[in-house]
Amino acid sequence: MTSHAYEVALFGEFFPQDLPAILNRLTLHSESAHQMHAREIVFEPFDAQNQRDSGTEPILLRARKELLDPDSKWILYSYLKPESVRVHPEATVRPWATCQIVGDALTFASALGYIRRSQIFKRGYVFRRGNLVIQMFQQEHADPKTGKPMPAHVDTLWEVEVKTAAPVRNTQEMPLSQSLDAVLDVQLLMKGLLDLRRQDV
Repeated sequence: MTSHAYEVALFGEFFPQDLPAILNRLTLHSESAHQMHAREIVFEPFDAQNQRDSGTEPILLRARKELLDPDSKWILYSYLKPESVRVHPEATVRPWATCQIVGDALTFASALGYIRRSQIFKRGYVFRRGNLVIQMFQQEHADPKTGKPMPAHVDTLWEVEVKTAAPVRNTQEMPLSQSLDAVLDVQLLMKGLLDLRRQDV
């Protein structure tokens, strides 16, 4: 039996007036930086309400596509419940499965027995630092008539996710502690500008 693969992550948010200073510091300490505009859709099992009624929290399926890259494909992914705060008090560690879909990911999700629950767009910046990806974005909602993203209000909070770029396994060669140290390094790097913390998502 194989062990889970995990995402290790920290989360934060800040007011728009802090954007230049945070953008500068992250750019300075990252290997690459570019703009991002992503569409994310959340699906739930068709029997999600029955699962909730029986005391089980349904496992959600998520689909993500980068809109600025014409060649980008849909990524389907799913999380399980985060590990206990007693086990990992410093960061969110949760089992994570992911796969790339060629073609119509939304129809594929439907064929798996999932129905669409919500959709959001994220516009901002993405940074790479070692085995981490750092996303800094404002959420945009879809226009109910056209389904296209509507620009975020000028006062909308910016959100930050610092996380492993790909699922990591806890092995002797690559222990989970390496990824934990990497996200905590970013937490230390941003101290005084941005409060990054564990979040039970």
